[in-house]
Amino acid sequence: MKIGEYSDSFLPIIDGVGRVVKAYTETLAHRGHQVYAIAPMADMGFRGNLPYEIVDYSSMQMSKSMPWRIGLDSLDPHFAARMRYIDLDICHVHSPVFAGHIGLKYARQHNVPIVATLHSKYYDDILKVTKSHALARLGANMVADFYQQCDEVWTVSEDSARTLKSYGYKGDVIVMTNGTDKHVLHKECIEDLYSLYPIKKNVPILLFVGQINFKKGIDKVIECCALLKKDGVNFQLVLAGQGPDEQACRNLAEKVGISDRMVMTGHLSDIRYLDCLYYISTLFVFPSVYDSAPLVTREACAMHTACLTVENCGASEPFTDMYNGLVSKNTVEDIYKKISDFLSMPADRRHEIAENGFNTVPIPWDGPIMDRVIERYQNLIDLYKFKNRN
Repeated sequence: MKIGEYSDSFLPIIDGVGRVVKAYTETLAHRGHQVYAIAPMADMGFRGNLPYEIVDYSSMQMSKSMPWRIGLDSLDPHFAARMRYIDLDICHVHSPVFAGHIGLKYARQHNVPIVATLHSKYYDDILKVTKSHALARLGANMVADFYQQCDEVWTVSEDSARTLKSYGYKGDVIVMTNGTDKHVLHKECIEDLYSLYPIKKNVPILLFVGQINFKKGIDKVIECCALLKKDGVNFQLVLAGQGPDEQACRNLAEKVGISDRMVMTGHLSDIRYLDCLYYISTLFVFPSVYDSAPLVTREACAMHTACLTVENCGASEPFTDMYNGLVSKNTVEDIYKKISDFLSMPADRRHEIAENGFNTVPIPWDGPIMDRVIERYQNLIDLYKFKNRN
C-alpha cells in the first residue's frame, strides 16, 4: 500500500499526536508499505536514515509559547509539485485542521479513501484561547463537520468517541487505541540525569511528563504536593515538558511553598533520558481529563512505574484502581490521599501494582494494533476499487 499519514505536528516530536504519527509511519514502513509523512516544515536535520518519506510544506509557528505550526501549503509550490508525483492508495489524517483539509482535498481529487482519527479535545482548546463558549461550540461543530466528510472515523479511546459525538458527529466510530513499545533501558543515562538536573537520589519522585499546561491537571498536582509537604512526606516533584504554563507552575509552587521540592526539566527529546526518568520515579501522576489516550502513561508502565489517573476519562481507561494503577476522583483531596496512601504502602505492594501495569497497559505498535490498522486500510481501498471497477 501507498499510505499518506497527515499531521499538524511531526519531527521534531513535540506532542503526543506527532509521536503517534511517527509510530504509524515507522511501523507501516517496516512492514513493507510505502509511507509518506505529510506535515508542516520544521528543522529536522538529516533524513537519510528514515524508512519513510517526509513531504513537508511551508509553515509558521503559532506563538512562542506553543510549539505547533500553522500549515501554509497553498503558498508552497514545491509541496504541490511533489504531491503531483505521489500516487497514494489511502489518506489517513490525524487532525481536522490544516493537515486534515490537505488530506481531504487530495483524497477527493484522486478518488481514494480517507480515514480520520480524533486525538484531541478541540472544544477545550478553543475555549482556553478564546474564553468564549459560543466560539468553542462553533469550532466543535466545524470539527464534527470535517469528520462527517471522511470515509471512516477512528478515535483513540471510548472517551474520545463520546467527545466527537458531543460535537455533533452522527456517523460510526472505530476505537483504535494507541500503542507503545517496551524499550531497552539505558541505565548508564541515569547518572547523567542526576548531573543534568537537581534531582535527589533516594527521595520518592512524583513525575509528570507532557505539555506544561494547566488543562493537564498540573495545578492539582502542585496543590497535592503542598499537602504532602505539610504532612511531612518526603518527596520530589519532577515536571518534564514544555508549554504555556511553565511560569504559572513556578508561581504556584512558590505560592504553596514547594519550590524547593519541584524540578522542571523542559522537553526531553532523548528517549533514553526520558525512559530513565520514568524508571527512577516512584509514581507517575497524570490527572488529565483532557488527554484521550496518552502515550506517557503507557510509557511509564513500560518502565515499571505505577501510574495515577483520574476516573471517567480517556487516560484512566486501561487502569483498574489498586490493581494495575491508581484511579482517583478528580479532586485535589482525593489525588492527595491516593498519593499519600501509595507512598506509605510496603515496597512489595507498590511493586506489585507497577508490575501489573507493566504486564497489562503497554501494547506494542507492531502487533495486533497495526494488524487491525492495515486490515481497515485494505478494506477501504478494496471498497473504493469495487465502486470504481466500471
